[in-house]
Amino acid sequence: MRIGELAVATGTTPRALRHYEQAGLIDSERATNGYRVYPEGAAARVHNIRRLLAVGLTLDDIRIFLPCLDTDVTAAAPSARALRVALDRLAVLDARIAAQTEARDALAAALNRAGVERIRPVA
Repeated sequence: MRIGELAVATGTTPRALRHYEQAGLIDSERATNGYRVYPEGAAARVHNIRRLLAVGLTLDDIRIFLPCLDTDVTAAAPSARALRVALDRLAVLDARIAAQTEARDALAAALNRAGVERIRPVA
């Protein structure tokens, strides 16, 4: 599978795939014309990488999950190291959410003191 085909199959971009490859998360071989050719299981691996990125892990974090990226990463029993990474990343996300909430509350209070009615976005 060439890079464009893999990008379409996984809903990502060729640039992201090259980035994952540079990070050591996926591999490719070079065809005689120089094009990257990815193995059959690359789509599953990319889907798992994107799933882990979506929950807040970094590419460095994801390296710990390399042994199970080719299968259903959520079905595999997590290692102690993987659990530690997940817990650490959750703590970072909780801290960011708390900081964002504090900033939002301060801004809302300032607008309230100025007599400005808060406009809530339509869901």
